Amino acid sequence: MRALLSVANRDGIGPFARDLLELGVEVFATDGTREVLASDGIEVGPISALTAVPPLLGGQVKTFHPAVYAGILARRDRPDQLAELAEQGIGQIDVVVVNVKPFAPQVGARVVPLDEAIEMIDVGGVALLSAAARNYAGVAAVPDPAYYPQVLAELRTRGQVSAELRQRLAAEAFAAVAAYNAEVAGYLNHIAGIRFPPRLTIAFEKKSDLPYGENPHQQGAFYRETTHRSGSLADATQFQGPTPTFNDLLDLDAAYRIVSDFTSPTVAIVKRANPVGIASNDELVGAYRRALETDSVNAFGATVGINRALDGRTARLIAENAYEAVVAPGYSEEARAILAEKSSLGVLAVPATPADGLSDYGIANLDFERIGGGLLVETLDRGDVDRSELRVVTKRRPTLEELTDLLFAWRCVRHVSSNAVVLAKNAALVGVGAGQASRLVAVEIALHRAAERATMSCLASDAYFPFADAIQLAAERGVTAIIQPGGSRRDEMAIEVADRHHMAMVFTGRRHFRH
Repeated sequence: MRALLSVANRDGIGPFARDLLELGVEVFATDGTREVLASDGIEVGPISALTAVPPLLGGQVKTFHPAVYAGILARRDRPDQLAELAEQGIGQIDVVVVNVKPFAPQVGARVVPLDEAIEMIDVGGVALLSAAARNYAGVAAVPDPAYYPQVLAELRTRGQVSAELRQRLAAEAFAAVAAYNAEVAGYLNHIAGIRFPPRLTIAFEKKSDLPYGENPHQQGAFYRETTHRSGSLADATQFQGPTPTFNDLLDLDAAYRIVSDFTSPTVAIVKRANPVGIASNDELVGAYRRALETDSVNAFGATVGINRALDGRTARLIAENAYEAVVAPGYSEEARAILAEKSSLGVLAVPATPADGLSDYGIANLDFERIGGGLLVETLDRGDVDRSELRVVTKRRPTLEELTDLLFAWRCVRHVSSNAVVLAKNAALVGVGAGQASRLVAVEIALHRAAERATMSCLASDAYFPFADAIQLAAERGVTAIIQPGGSRRDEMAIEVADRHHMAMVFTGRRHFRH
C-alpha cells in the first residue's frame, strides 16, 4: 500500500505518517511536507522518486505527472488498467492526504492585488484531491487531519480503508475543493467589481450540530462562512450555559447585530429576534437600566446584547433577571464570577478583532433569503444616514435633543420586523410596535407599551405613513417629532397634521423594511 502526503495544515501529520510507516505503508511526500516530517525524525520518500522529475517553476509543478495521477486514477476492478500500470512501471497510490492551503488574499484591511493573489492559488492540491475522490472506489482521499484517527483505525483492524469511509472522505474532499474554488471565485469577482455574478458559489463549514431546529421535530445545524472575518456570533466563545438552540442563535445574532450598530455604550434586550428594549448611555450600567425600562415584563426570558466588555455593576443587574443568554465582546473577571452563579444563563463572547486572511468582501456584505427553488440576495441594509440628506418638511425644525433621539430611533427601527414603529426618549426606546400588517396598529402598540412615557418622545417609522391617522394619534399622545422615509402620495396630509400639532417631521428618503 502506498500513501502520498501533501499538507498545508501540519497538525498531526507527524504521528499519522509514523503510524502509516509502522503499518507497512510506503509513504511519499511533497518537499514541504517531507521537510516537516524529517524535522521530527520521520523519513519518507520524495515525490520525485515517483516522477523522476524535480519540482518545477519554483515548486508550482510537483505532482502533475502520469506516474502520480495514473497511480491514483487507475480502477482497481479494471485488469486492463492495472496491466497498463505494470507495463509502465507505475505503482498504485491508495491513500492521498491533501489539505489545501487556505486562499487568504486579505491581511487586515488590505486586499492583496491580483498579481500577488494569483500566486496564492493552489492548483496541485486541488487536482490531487479531486483525482483521489473521483476514484474513491479504490483510493482514500483524506482532506482534513480530523480523519487521521479513523483512517488509521481501519488500516489497523481491516488492513484497508473501508468503502463506507472512502465514500464519506470523497464527499468531504469534493466539498473542500468546491469551497476553495468558491473563495477564489469570490475574490476574482471582487477584483472585477462584480457584486452579483451569474453563478454564485458560497461555502460554509459546520460549526456544530444543534439540539433541534426552529421546532423540536426539526433537525438543525450551525454553519460558519469560510471567508467571514468580521467579529460575529459564528466566532463566539461560550463560557457557560446550555448549548444554544436554533432560536437562541437567532436572538443572540439579532442582539449583537443591534448593539454593533452603535458606537456609544449600548444594550439591546431581544426576544423573537425583535428588540424589547434598546438604550445608549455614557455608562453601560445606565444603558442596561434604560433598555430594561422599555418593557421589563416582556424582557423575561429574553437575550441581552452588549457592545462593551461587561463590567461587574451591570452584571449584577443582569443577574437579577431571568434571561436566556448574554452576548458581549468580553467580560471582566468580576462579571464572569457573578454570571457564573446563574448556571442556566448562556454567556458568549464575540471577538472584537477579525482574523487576518479572511475576507470582508463578497458575501460578507450580502444578505440572503431562501424562497422555494431559489435564493434572494441583497446588499446589507446599513443604518447610517447622511445628515445632509435629511429633509425637514414641517414648519418647526426639530430641536437638537429631538434630532438626537430621532437619529437614535431611526437606527433602532431598522432592526424591528416590519411594519415597524419605535418611540425613543433620551437615547432609549420607550415603545416598540413590531411586525404589524397595519402601520396604524404598529403605532398603537408602541404607544401602548410606552404609556405615559410617550409624552415628549420621538417616533421612527421604517416606511412612509400611507395615511395621516397614525400621525394624529401620535400627536394626541404627546409625540413631538417624527422621522420617516416619506414618499407617500399623501405626504402633504401627514405634514399638515404634524404642523397643526406643532410637531417636527424629518424625511430620510430611505426605507428600512425587514421581513
